[in-house]
Amino acid sequence: MPYLQLDVNEHYAVESKKQLAAKMSETYARMMSVDIRRITVAIRELGPGSVWRIAQEDGEPVPVALMMLDIRRGRPPELRMELAKALCAHCIEILGLHEHRLNVEFTQHSGDEMYHPALGGYSPEWEPGQR
Repeated sequence: MPYLQLDVNEHYAVESKKQLAAKMSETYARMMSVDIRRITVAIRELGPGSVWRIAQEDGEPVPVALMMLDIRRGRPPELRMELAKALCAHCIEILGLHEHRLNVEFTQHSGDEMYHPALGGYSPEWEPGQR
């Protein structure tokens, strides 16, 4: 944890996904004051017609993408919004996703819900300035 998941309808080159994972990890680590080794990125290519949303009132479903961010709780809403905008910008730049069809949702956890054997066990609770 954090676990950054992006559900998409298309398939992308491995190099593009690797580039996106690196950019998302670097941005998350910098903005959220986290050791980059704690971050996992999943780009889930669910295939055409797999992720939908009705984008307009009384409209038809359209293909979309959804980013789920499982994070430690404690960050202020303004910081989470800045992070969401930055991560969306990477998805738009690298994968060509459409801004209007990309949503971000946060799920916040306590540190003891995240176990990292390589980093000594549970994650500590987050505090400002902590890595």
